[in-house]
Amino acid sequence: MTSTNAYGITGFGGYIPRLRMERSAIAAAHKWMAPALRSAAKGRRAFCNWDEDSITMAVEAARDALNKKQPGDIAKVVLASTTMPFADMLNASVVCGALDLPAEVRALDIGQTQRAGTSALLAALVEGGKPALVVASDRPRGKPASTQEIGFGAGAAAFTLGSKNVVADFLGFSSSTASFVDHFRSNDNKYDYFWEERWIRDEGYLKIAPPVAVAALANAGVRAGDIAHFIMPTPFKGVSSALSKKLGLPAGCEADGLEEHCGYTGAAHALLMLSNVLQACKPGELILVMGFGQGCDALVFRATDAIGSFQPVRGVAGALADAQSQDNYLRMLAYDEGIELEWGMRAEKNTKTSLTEQYRSSGQIAGFVAGKCRKCGTVQFPQLAYCVAPSCHAGSENFEPIPLRDVPCKVLTHTADWLSYHPAPPLYVGFVQFENGARLLMETVDVSAQALEKDMPLRVVYRIKEIDKTRGYRRYFWKTTPI
Repeated sequence: MTSTNAYGITGFGGYIPRLRMERSAIAAAHKWMAPALRSAAKGRRAFCNWDEDSITMAVEAARDALNKKQPGDIAKVVLASTTMPFADMLNASVVCGALDLPAEVRALDIGQTQRAGTSALLAALVEGGKPALVVASDRPRGKPASTQEIGFGAGAAAFTLGSKNVVADFLGFSSSTASFVDHFRSNDNKYDYFWEERWIRDEGYLKIAPPVAVAALANAGVRAGDIAHFIMPTPFKGVSSALSKKLGLPAGCEADGLEEHCGYTGAAHALLMLSNVLQACKPGELILVMGFGQGCDALVFRATDAIGSFQPVRGVAGALADAQSQDNYLRMLAYDEGIELEWGMRAEKNTKTSLTEQYRSSGQIAGFVAGKCRKCGTVQFPQLAYCVAPSCHAGSENFEPIPLRDVPCKVLTHTADWLSYHPAPPLYVGFVQFENGARLLMETVDVSAQALEKDMPLRVVYRIKEIDKTRGYRRYFWKTTPI
C-alpha cells in the first residue's frame, strides 16, 4: 500500500461557495405554477456570490489542495469546466496567475462535457511525468422553476499529481465514447435542455456505464467486491445504487452525492466527490470513480499508507460546514443573472480594464505579492519605487517578494457602505491588518448577519473585482472574508 515510484494523486482539496439557498424557499417561490417542486425541497443548494465563478472557485480549490505550499514544481495545470467565463481566452492562465506559478507551466482548458473533470484527471494521470495540478470547477445553471434549478449547485475540486508522497495510486482505467444526448446547451443558450429522465437512466447510465466499469476493474486487476467507495455523479436519484447492484459492488459503497447541502456541480461533481472520499479514506481502500457524458470514464484508485499524512486546508468537509443559509430566492436569481434589476444611475459607470497596465503589474496583482524591505522590514502593497517607511525610503531593488494570500489577517477598521453601487449591498470595506505587518484597504465579502467587528479574523479569497458588462471582461483580485 506504500507507493514509491508510481504516478498518482499527491494532494486534494475542494471548494463550495459559502452561500446556500434553502430549497424550500425556491419551491415556495414557484408553488403558484410548479407545486410539484415541493417534493425536492429538502436541504440546501450552494450558489455563487456575484463575484464568484468557475475561475475563482478553481483558485480556491487549488489553494486548498496545495495547503499553503508554494507550487514551484508544478509543470502542468488543467482546468475542466462547462461554465468557463471566457470563450476565447485561456481560463487556466488566470488560475496560474493567481497561484503565482512560473511562466514555464503548461496550461490547458477542457470543457464541453459533463465528464470534463474525469477526462482531465485521466489524461493527466495517463501522461504522467512531472507534477501537475488538475482542477474541475463548475456552476451549472437551471432555468427558474426547473428541477435543475433546485437540484444543481456549485463547487470545485483540485488534485496535485506526482511520483512523491502519493496518497492514492492510479491502478487502471477504461473509457468509451457514445453519441448519446441526455442533455445539451448550445453556444447561444444559458440553460441546459434535458431529455426524459427515465430514458437517460435506463438507456444511458445503466447501459453505457457498466461495460466501462467492468473494463476498468479488469485493467486495474481488482474485483468488484473489493471496491470500498463507488463514485457515480448524477443529477438523478437512484442511478448510483442501481449501477452498484448491477456491477456487483458491496452494499453501501456508494459515496455521498453531496445532494443535501451542495447540489449537483456538473463537470466538477465526480472530482468533488472523490476529494470528499479521500479526506476520510483509509489505507488500502479501493475507489471506483466514474464520469458520464457522451460516453463514460472509469478510474480505479487505491489509497496508500500516506493517505493519513495529507490534509487539505479545509477540504470538502470544511467547505460544507462553512455555510450561510439564505432564504431570499431573488438574491440567488440576481447573482445568477436570472433577473435584471434597476440599480439606478450610480451603476452606470465605465469599468473598462486597462489590459496593458494589468499585464505590467500582474507580478504583484495576480498573485497578491507584496514587497518586504530588506533594510527596515516594512511590508507594503502595492510595491512602489521606494520603501514607504518615513525613516527608510530604500529603493525597490531592496524588496523581497512576499505573497499575502496565505498570511493571517484581521479587521482593523470597517464600514458598511449603502450609498455606492455594489451588486451585493452593502459594500463592506476597511483596513486589514496582516500578521507580517502589511496593512491595506480591502473589500470583505460573505459577511453574515453578525457583520464585522474589530480584530475579527479574516482569510484572503480570490474573487471578481469588477465586471465590464459593455465588453464582457472580468477583472479579478483578492478580497477578505470572515473565518
